[in-house]
Amino acid sequence: MIRSLKLRTPPPEPESELDLDRAFALCNEITRDHSKSFYFSTSFLPREKRRAIRAFYAFCRTTDDTVDVLSQSDAEARPFLDEWRRASRLTPREQVNPVLAAWTSIRDRYGVPQTYVEELIDGCEMDLTIKCYETWQDLARYCYCVASTVGLISMHIIGVNGDDPELFARSRQAAIDLGIGLQLTNILRDVGEDLGRGRIYLPQEDLRRFGYTEDDLRAGVIDDRFRALMRFEIQRAHDYYARSIPAISALKPDGRIAVAAAAMLYRGILDKIVENDFDVFHKRAHLTFREKLQRMPGIVWTVRQLSAARAHTREMNL
Repeated sequence: MIRSLKLRTPPPEPESELDLDRAFALCNEITRDHSKSFYFSTSFLPREKRRAIRAFYAFCRTTDDTVDVLSQSDAEARPFLDEWRRASRLTPREQVNPVLAAWTSIRDRYGVPQTYVEELIDGCEMDLTIKCYETWQDLARYCYCVASTVGLISMHIIGVNGDDPELFARSRQAAIDLGIGLQLTNILRDVGEDLGRGRIYLPQEDLRRFGYTEDDLRAGVIDDRFRALMRFEIQRAHDYYARSIPAISALKPDGRIAVAAAAMLYRGILDKIVENDFDVFHKRAHLTFREKLQRMPGIVWTVRQLSAARAHTREMNL
């Protein structure tokens, strides 16, 4: 979900600790320029939450791209990532990087546990040493670190209905499942791109299940074996979406459409992969802006239906 930008140079540093407006503007630019779907989805949030989520996105993006840019040299990347991790623990006043200044101010404002931030960085760090995954369980752990943590942190920013701690706790698994669905969608879309980086995220046990080899993957072979493998993984992603989307109704009303749009528009990438006859080596599956707009009425309707169902359930339990 946070893996495609190539940063050529570090973002400019703020001139002073008071330059937060400039820092937030930079975060907005990073989001707009490098994730059209996320930028579109978050436009449905109220201003303060929109600014907060985009600052968080910029932090995730910069963390991940640090690894992608430097991953050819673990000796270079690890000290840089360690310093980035250390800086992520500091207060906003102690920051010199604008992305970190914006993000840590949001972290403190919304009470985001640093544990999730550490796990997110752990996931990005896995890309320094792990080039393939043996089992789905292994890959699911990676997906949790780089994407489920994003959902858990976003829950702190968006909030749950009534600020109910019990509801927040019950919604945690849905946020984890949605993150895994989103990251698996990323993985399936980016098979060819990741091969170029020397990474194979499709579990080895699944390749063996369908009699498809790493050599086939590197050669870009699209045959019945590969189509069956991709259908299997796509269904797995759909299952995670199906378990998580109903829980969107637990969020505060002003965040439901944005989260539903992020989930359901990204889920649409899976349909595009199928439409492209599973060619994830030469074609990048995506929704056009027009296609996103066309899907929005259905997304709004789904949110209203989920919200009505939750309200009815509450009334029945009173």
